[in-house]
Amino acid sequence: MVVPIAEEGFCFYDPVATNNVSPVSPSILDIISPDFEEEVPWWLEYFSSLLFLAVFGILGVLLRYGLQKLFGPGHVGATSDQSYMYLDLPSNVVGSFLMGWFGVVFKGEISKISDQLAMGLTTGFLGSLTTFSGWNQKMLELSVEGQWVFAVLGIIFGLFLVSHSIIFGIETAKGVRWIVRKTATSKNSSSESSWKMNSFKCHLVVSAALLLILGALWSTCIALEAHEFKRGNSEAQLWLACLVGPFGVWIRWFLARLNGRGLGKSGSLKWVPFGTIIANVSAACVMAALATLKKAVKTKDCDTVVAGIQFGLLGCLSTVSTFVAEFHAMRESKYPWRAYAYVLATILTSFIFGTLLYSVPVWTMGYK
Repeated sequence: MVVPIAEEGFCFYDPVATNNVSPVSPSILDIISPDFEEEVPWWLEYFSSLLFLAVFGILGVLLRYGLQKLFGPGHVGATSDQSYMYLDLPSNVVGSFLMGWFGVVFKGEISKISDQLAMGLTTGFLGSLTTFSGWNQKMLELSVEGQWVFAVLGIIFGLFLVSHSIIFGIETAKGVRWIVRKTATSKNSSSESSWKMNSFKCHLVVSAALLLILGALWSTCIALEAHEFKRGNSEAQLWLACLVGPFGVWIRWFLARLNGRGLGKSGSLKWVPFGTIIANVSAACVMAALATLKKAVKTKDCDTVVAGIQFGLLGCLSTVSTFVAEFHAMRESKYPWRAYAYVLATILTSFIFGTLLYSVPVWTMGYK
């Protein structure tokens, strides 16, 4: 049986076992461990989960923006809108690598401290750092311009890089964990357990701190957005993205409960993570529709609002880190063909619907 991968807010069923759940990351009912049931009310755990997701989600948006600027045309020049090396490629690669660390190898150790912290790092931070919808949209834009070779290369090369990034992340994390365990003392081990978030007071303090941090982040973003909005620059788009990003994370987290349930009462196709597929495909479709709207309206304010929603809400709703972790788990299972069926279903569905919503209107209406 394949060892289950614990990661990013989604429940993934073991491709080998029949009717056997292998949690990628639990739903709200699953994250309440027996240690918490008597001391911490469920509503506080639920509330703290939303706060962890929101705060780490905003941090993921900020880092994705920073990586775009760093590797984009203005600085390193490794990525651009006119190349199969699309702007979000560095963040997808970094996020997939870190998923190997925080979502696979060290997920157990982090969960010993707090399940909400583990979920915040994977579902919130890495899920927002990586984006499937942005990847799909850039390939659509290349195809519209007649750059079909670049579009195909962008899909294949992008999948190759992220799938190998998580492998590299897992291998390096295992090496680090082996070194840490060799050098760790019994005193260090006992001190680690004291950090466990297992009391009502601890949860309340952490939740209050996160609420203050989220309030400060949103307040700052609102002030900066009000100052930059009329300029219509990338900073205005970023601050709007930070405001709406947490909503994308929350929606993706709620969709996670569809993973591993299968279809119908019989629960057929339990190996298919329908929650991840719905999140990625729906985000890609809405992003394509908004891109068409932006071309039709052609105003600075519309560009700012649409770009902010695309980068924040839809960028956080879709994810590559979960997508590639599930792909890796299926590929390592007894049925590796499922991994490629899953990838083809997600990519082809997103690209076909994106073509209908974006490419066809651009071709027929003559948008530039």
